[in-house]
Amino acid sequence: MAITTTVITGATSGIGEATAFALAEKKHALYLLVRDIKKGEELKQRITTTTGNQAINVVYCDLTDLASVAAAATELKAKLFNIQVLINNAGGMFSDFELTKDGFEKTFQSNHLGHFLLTTQLLPLLEKGHARIINVSSDMHKMSKSDFDNLQKEEKYSSAKAYANSKLFNIYFTKSLAERYGTKGITAFALHPGVVKTNFNAKITGIWKLIFSIVTPFMITPGKGAQTSIYLATAPKLDSKSGTYFVKQKQVKPASVANDETARNKLWDLSEQFIAKFKA
Repeated sequence: MAITTTVITGATSGIGEATAFALAEKKHALYLLVRDIKKGEELKQRITTTTGNQAINVVYCDLTDLASVAAAATELKAKLFNIQVLINNAGGMFSDFELTKDGFEKTFQSNHLGHFLLTTQLLPLLEKGHARIINVSSDMHKMSKSDFDNLQKEEKYSSAKAYANSKLFNIYFTKSLAERYGTKGITAFALHPGVVKTNFNAKITGIWKLIFSIVTPFMITPGKGAQTSIYLATAPKLDSKSGTYFVKQKQVKPASVANDETARNKLWDLSEQFIAKFKA
């Protein structure tokens, strides 16, 4: 039986951790891309002890540091012949406006641009593996619009709007990948995991902290939130649905704004410009 090689970001907590455990149980060879190596190694040990899967690897990758992302891609290209599954799972919402060391708004870089660089740098391996690329988006994309004139969100910064915009970009990215690389055997999918009870909102303050505290009793567990990611990573015969959006393991229509082809192509072009100096 062929071993599936899977790369996942944000695996040290929440739905990423639940996804990693489930795929390890299915005997995937996992490459955990983490910004905290200690947590990554601890997770590796727990997965190995629990599942018996010895093919668990930890790679340093901080999405808020594009040089780190490029280095992680280079390391994977040196170690692997191909990749069958890439799960762009990591993400965050941040209360205050902050620029990364690369000069980009932190939510935009963490949730979109870092994954854009990682994915495009791994394309040779993804093409060889006829890979599935899975982008964890959110139904919060329905709150967004394509605001390229104020992409950094410095003026009238809203953590929720910045997050919603990044989740819309996840869907744009998915559609573009399916369109541009479908003939090379690559498929791409976006998903909403549900409203999951994790430490995701730990750094949120103000009204959104209050909202999260109110809805917390109604949130689902990380294990349930991971089910659609696991499904997309393992279910057979999904090629015809490449480029689409999933909720509860079912294909659904995203908001109409997600169908804006002009905005989608503009995002791709801008992203290419932003990562140009980090490309191998």
